Amino acid sequence: MYPRVIFILICLLFTFIRPDVSLARVYIDIESPELQPLPIAVAQFKDIGESRPNVARTIMDVLTNDLTISGFFEIIPRSEFPQEINALADPPDYSSWLRSRAEVLVMGGYSSKGDRLAIEFRLFDLVEKAFLVGKRYEGSTKSLRSMIHRVANEITYQITGGKGVFDTKIAFVSTISGNKEIYVIDFDGHNLREITKNGSINLSPAWSPDGRLVAFTSYIKRNPDLYLFDLTRSVQIRLSTKPGLNAAAAWSPDGSRMALMMRREGNAEIFIINRDGTHPRRLTKSWSSEASPTWSPNGRKIAFVSDRAGSPQIYTMDVNGRNVKRLTFLGSYNASPSWSPKGNKIAYCGRSNGRFHIFTINPDGTGIRRLTENSGNNEGPTWSPDGRFIAFSSTRGGRSQIYVMNANGANQRRLTSTRGKESSPTWSPRMDR
Repeated sequence: MYPRVIFILICLLFTFIRPDVSLARVYIDIESPELQPLPIAVAQFKDIGESRPNVARTIMDVLTNDLTISGFFEIIPRSEFPQEINALADPPDYSSWLRSRAEVLVMGGYSSKGDRLAIEFRLFDLVEKAFLVGKRYEGSTKSLRSMIHRVANEITYQITGGKGVFDTKIAFVSTISGNKEIYVIDFDGHNLREITKNGSINLSPAWSPDGRLVAFTSYIKRNPDLYLFDLTRSVQIRLSTKPGLNAAAAWSPDGSRMALMMRREGNAEIFIINRDGTHPRRLTKSWSSEASPTWSPNGRKIAFVSDRAGSPQIYTMDVNGRNVKRLTFLGSYNASPSWSPKGNKIAYCGRSNGRFHIFTINPDGTGIRRLTENSGNNEGPTWSPDGRFIAFSSTRGGRSQIYVMNANGANQRRLTSTRGKESSPTWSPRMDR
């Protein structure tokens, strides 16, 4: 039989005959403040079909990088592997693997023909000597990284009980071109893409819940108008053009509306508009300036910034503008709230000892926790769609760049390394849904 036929038969075997064990147990408590990464071995994927060593290298590099930067896994070095490895063995030689420190094992293979590629992987519990899951993905060679991210997502799901976010993207503002334009980058820092190229000032990107649109404010027409960029068609749409401010848009969880800042009677207020820009409705009415709205995940409340008490602080209100309550009292300057997808935390930046840091707080005002240390200014927090990570901008390395950390402040890493200044990150929804 031809190698590709053998590979397909193996894939079909795992797709249709293997039981989907699917979470016999949760291996990592990701909510634990003392999270211990799980030792995992990733065996070299077997090349079946056309010989493409570069594909094998990419699979290993991307997969191990994904698992490492998640903070949930410890990659076992190959020096601790058994000497003889059959990447398609079923089951693996548990007795040999148990001599390493690994507790779970990833094995698999790939086949390519022309511009088409298939990847199959299997995940085993070495301690319990149990098969966990086996899946296969197909696509073009150009989608290789995307397929590997899907493998990492599935591994994360099996180990933690929740899908990973390796296929997500982060939009942000950058001065790479000399102007403030909106860019998009993958979770792992690859595939940087400029989505606005208008040579103007572009600010405050915000993803729609379906991941198709990015709302942003631009001075293309000299007024800070609200625009949409349709990523599926690469089309820019002018949405809200009221004289004065149309900024800091935040999508409602169902994508039907947006909250934003609009200037009325000399000060900025929070309004809600339909997703097509129609029917603006004012929520706040005060002599102060209101800014930076963010929706609760159930769509019932909005957190925002107001200086009505003399300094910028975080407040919450019902979506109809009623029941306004002050949330932050510690510190003289708190801004940029971002409500977590789980609804149990609000991240924000606050000034402490002369610098800005990222904090989280419970929606009732309790449980304040600082996540960043005394290094540079840290601003603009945004949550990953699973609530496990926070992206933010920081000047800790000199000029402002985008960083990512676990939701408890651990595992902080720099995402961007460009010649520009980066700010205002916003995390996309999952693309693999």
